[in-house]
Amino acid sequence: MYQDIKGFSNWRVIKPIKKGWSKDLKYYIETIDNEKLLLRIADISYYDEKQKEYEMISKYSKLGFKMSMPIDFGTCNKNQYVYMLLTWIEGMDLEEALPNLSTKEQYELGREAGMILKQIHALKVPKSQLPKETKIPKKLSQLNRYVNSNVRLKNDSSILEYINSNIHKMWRRSPCYLHGDFHPGNLILTPKGTIGVIDFNRWEIGDPYEEFYKLESFGIECSVPYCIGQIHAYFEDQVPVQFWETLAVYVAHASLYSIAWAEKFGQNDVDKMIERAQIAFDDYDYFKLIIPSWYPLNRAEQMK
Repeated sequence: MYQDIKGFSNWRVIKPIKKGWSKDLKYYIETIDNEKLLLRIADISYYDEKQKEYEMISKYSKLGFKMSMPIDFGTCNKNQYVYMLLTWIEGMDLEEALPNLSTKEQYELGREAGMILKQIHALKVPKSQLPKETKIPKKLSQLNRYVNSNVRLKNDSSILEYINSNIHKMWRRSPCYLHGDFHPGNLILTPKGTIGVIDFNRWEIGDPYEEFYKLESFGIECSVPYCIGQIHAYFEDQVPVQFWETLAVYVAHASLYSIAWAEKFGQNDVDKMIERAQIAFDDYDYFKLIIPSWYPLNRAEQMK
């Protein structure tokens, strides 16, 4: 599959990576010179999509934070596949590392992540790339997919009503470049104690506030202080009410749609998404609240 990739003759370790929901085949590579790389391979039908992804990785790589840096892009296996070769980020997945750190360390890493996200969102989008419409029609289509799915939550009527009544609150901000899947599972705690960013394959141009709903889906499971720190740093410690109003709608939508989305991965993933949805309902008191209960409103408590 990869013997015609430039530099293949110098590889001494090729180890498959099974973690994640990406369709890409992923491999950890070690060269005879002890260089560590990440290889991502996809079917040739995804060439244009992967070329844009590689271009975006190249754009993000100039921002100065630690990340999987671009090395090479092309086709392999007699043009049947498209590949990208990136640098490997040494360290531990942040979602695994956070629970073993002090509250202060978790919070500070959240602040570092928030500043990285702010850098990504600050990149200027050329007018030619700006979306001609919002994602609201897509979000409604996804919600309809949940409504017509095989798995419906008994207590979902009030959530559906809330989403439909508040969906106009999405996309009130100017669209910007997004990482697309920014949460501790796609961040690495490096040996130097800093954050490295990986997995840009869900990048897009969209509402910056959409980037935050995965704090509820994945972030709070491993560290609430991290989540608070990310929000604080991104907004320079002045979090606007509009952010909370918008985030609540994204969280409500994702809580339901993620259940339908997970069906193709099997019952275990569906059950996990149902569990996360119930946690979100509790955190937002079935969306009678716009600020989740895990976020302390008292400033002194936020800093603990």
